[in-house]
Amino acid sequence: MSGTTIHRLDEATVAQIAAGEVITRPARVVAELVDNALDSGASSIEIEVDGDGTDRIQVSDDGCGLSRTDAERAVERHATSKLTNVENELTDISTLGFRGEALAAIADCARLEIVTNDGSAVGTKLVVNNGDLQVSNAGRPQGTTVTVTDLFANRPARRESLAGQPAEFGRISELIARYALARPERRFRLCHNGNETLSISGNGFEDALLGVYDAETASRATTIYHQTNLEGQPLTVRGICCYPSVTRSTREHVRISVGGRPVTDSGLRRAVIDGYGSLTAGSRYPIAAIDLEPPAGTVDPNVHPAKQEVGLTNRTAIESAVETALSEALMTADIRRTSEAATDLGTPLRAVDRSDPFGEVRVIGPFRDLYLLCEDGTELLVVDQHAAHERVNFERLCSTVAETGVPTARLEPPETVSVSPAAAAAAETHAELLATLGFDVEPFGGGTLRVAGLPAPLGRVAEIDLLVETLDQLAAGSQPPDRREALLADMACHPSLKAGDRLTQQDAETLLERLGECQQPFACPHGRPTVCSLDESALAAGFERGSIRFR
Repeated sequence: MSGTTIHRLDEATVAQIAAGEVITRPARVVAELVDNALDSGASSIEIEVDGDGTDRIQVSDDGCGLSRTDAERAVERHATSKLTNVENELTDISTLGFRGEALAAIADCARLEIVTNDGSAVGTKLVVNNGDLQVSNAGRPQGTTVTVTDLFANRPARRESLAGQPAEFGRISELIARYALARPERRFRLCHNGNETLSISGNGFEDALLGVYDAETASRATTIYHQTNLEGQPLTVRGICCYPSVTRSTREHVRISVGGRPVTDSGLRRAVIDGYGSLTAGSRYPIAAIDLEPPAGTVDPNVHPAKQEVGLTNRTAIESAVETALSEALMTADIRRTSEAATDLGTPLRAVDRSDPFGEVRVIGPFRDLYLLCEDGTELLVVDQHAAHERVNFERLCSTVAETGVPTARLEPPETVSVSPAAAAAAETHAELLATLGFDVEPFGGGTLRVAGLPAPLGRVAEIDLLVETLDQLAAGSQPPDRREALLADMACHPSLKAGDRLTQQDAETLLERLGECQQPFACPHGRPTVCSLDESALAAGFERGSIRFR
């Protein structure tokens, strides 16, 4: 690359740029630098972070690099390689960042060092510290290395507002995971305090999913490719999605990118979820990553200061294409589910000082191995066996935690589990809460955790998936102690009866007995009814001789 490509913007153009660069936390620094690396054509990007990111962030790439003139201009305010004619280009930007805008904003709140080479015999080293600019020769292959140190040293209030090392690095880890799944043909490597935590080979969506999650998750996934026409131009949806048997408890594992730019878009995320149709339960969400390539001119990237949201014209048609792409991909995938066994009903709950509401109920029998049909005087009761058992287990757990904490079953030998970067950070941040819930877990390098113990509520050892789901909830922003009850509700779900579990007459009667001992027997801990009653008059009306009541 030769000649001058960095241009100073005039004031009229500056006024039209909606997103002035504002560095709010270390993850934002990483985002800007990775954007620049991708725009430079880099095939390999390495990110190194010390501490929470305020100590040091370094991003190295093998892209086109900068000439000395461009390097000097890149740290000026309102200088960019992305715009020359604002009237024609501002809403048609296909690149990710405004290089000069980002670097100047970073230099305003940190020490900035750039070592770059555009293929010339001698590279350039540029240092900006407290407004002082120093330029010298440097030896480096083609590409750029940007090192940011002492972030927010001149803004103590901003530094004090950060969330702590695990949480801040968790944000960075999740960010790189999103880039890796948006740009699966690029190599990414993330290191924290000298230890590699994420490595993506750049060999496509399957390898990106493997790097972010684990081999088991990647093996239960299928790639997506769908192309249609929108306003006479091609619209392409590509990506990867896990089978409906692989789900999480939050939407955060549905990752969206537009033109290789990770974005937050509730409409596109909902289109992905809708593509699964009824294959996933309403409270469960899939793991999927899609990249949308809409026609030129249909995307406005300048609607959010951090470029995390985009404006879409003809949104309805685009969302429909995404939903269709998911449906088609899942139609040909092996999405068989495996049923899970049930449970322990033997031990009574602590006695409740009131009469048993089911003391006179007679069990008639099961219906579809999901409901119990019971006779209670002039009423027909329909009991949701999963919801009922979930309520029983939840009240047991609450009682146990209040007194002694959840019992832990030791794993010999300990197991390892790969989790998302954000979940790994949550494990460190919320170690004390996890211990009170019966988990014995510690970091094991990268996104891997060493699990030495699992909760053993109600005499049954929880599955390791419960740890993954708990960490996902915490990573999504759930904070103790407010979330403890919700976590216990999820723990109660795992050992509870599932659809398809057939109960004997004795087991059914025992379930009703335990449900009658509960403080709140008529709703599961997630709020769904446990019992539906139809009185004789409702049946009479149905046979023309009326209403359904929940309790």
